[in-house]
Amino acid sequence: MEDELFEQRTDLNKLSAAVDQIKATLGKIIVGQHDTIDLLIAGILAGGHILIEGVPGVAKTLTSKLIAKAIDAGYSRIQFTPDLMPSDILGTSVFNPKTIDFEFKYGPIFGNIILIDEINRAPAKTQSALFEVMEERQVTIDGHQYKMEEPFIVLATQNPIDQEGTYRLPEAQLDRFLFKVEVKYPSLEEEILIVTQQHQQKTNDQLADIKPVLSKEDIVALRQQVRLFHVEPKILAFAAKIIHETRNNKSLYLGGSPRASLAIVNAAKALAAIKGRDFVTPDDMVWVAPAVLRHRIMLTPDKEMEGVSPDDVVKQIIQKIEVPR
Repeated sequence: MEDELFEQRTDLNKLSAAVDQIKATLGKIIVGQHDTIDLLIAGILAGGHILIEGVPGVAKTLTSKLIAKAIDAGYSRIQFTPDLMPSDILGTSVFNPKTIDFEFKYGPIFGNIILIDEINRAPAKTQSALFEVMEERQVTIDGHQYKMEEPFIVLATQNPIDQEGTYRLPEAQLDRFLFKVEVKYPSLEEEILIVTQQHQQKTNDQLADIKPVLSKEDIVALRQQVRLFHVEPKILAFAAKIIHETRNNKSLYLGGSPRASLAIVNAAKALAAIKGRDFVTPDDMVWVAPAVLRHRIMLTPDKEMEGVSPDDVVKQIIQKIEVPR
């Protein structure tokens, strides 16, 4: 009876089929990284940008490219370097002698899925070019506004900030990312599987066989469906309490903003969709909380020296709050 009511309330068949197909497609090439893939899919369904951090060689860029290939939408890649200028990203006005006027040449940021590789290797001037477009989905050049076509998703990879030639991203930009996904080294068993698969691979072009699973129209429709998911008032309050506690925690120098409260709710809705539900549970919020908060909060210097991680603090905060039932 409950299953019948569940199906009548929201039909998730297309969404579930698409998620399963994307996971199966990525699973042919990517070994492990199940949480990373879940977060990437959840970010797309929630309409958020995603920051992927890891040392070189752990398939950050490959995973992002595979996700982009699975969606039939405009895709572009921007390699961030120390000499990159804002106009290299946004575009610039160029004089056209035929019309005796300036016309705008669109930059690579104009697309649906934008892969920014090594985002923290460009200086602050270039980073600031992303502020408006990531938050407001528009670019203002020479007094003219250019709207981005939906869906608009930024997938950005970065190396850990203690590596050579990296810049720390501004807090205002970090706050614009829905998730920060940390990609770790594979286990020994996973690495053996990676080496074996690569050895047996007959062609170097791993992306050639990847076929689109969803169109951009599908993504917009699925987002609208996820946005309408039911969330109990006590679960909304639970999300707000988590963020509020980050502002009053002695281990933190900087807590989450109201944008973080909205992010944790939207992310939990998307996770529920991936799991085949049209309602959010507290467990959904607990699962997404570290990815939503780890880049928005700042540890106090003494906690950093002790080796405490943002994830540790988030876990402690959640343990103190009574989970709604």
